Amino acid sequence: MASFDVNAARAQRMEALGRSWSFELDGDTFQLPTELSRSVAKSLRGLDDNDVDGLLKLLMGEEQFGRFETHDITMQDIAAILEAYGKETGLGLGEG
Repeated sequence: MASFDVNAARAQRMEALGRSWSFELDGDTFQLPTELSRSVAKSLRGLDDNDVDGLLKLLMGEEQFGRFETHDITMQDIAAILEAYGKETGLGLGEG
C-alpha cells in the first residue's frame, strides 16, 4: 500500500487555493490564510464564541487588524466576509 504524502497534498492545496484569501474594504485590501496552523487553531479554541475581534486579530495579525479597526464596519459585514472566506477555503469560522 502506498503511503500518503502530506507535503504533496499540501502543495496541491496551495496550488489550488494559494497561501491567502483576500477581501477589499473601502479600498483597503486584507488577507486571511487559506490554511490554519495548529498553533492558530489552538488559540482559536481559547476564544469566546462571540469574540469576533479576537478571531479577526488571530487571522489577520496585529498590523492588518489595526488597519481593519479603523474602518466603520458592521457585524453583518463581518458575517459576510467570514461566510465568503469559508466558502472559498472550506474553513468554517464563526459558525454556531
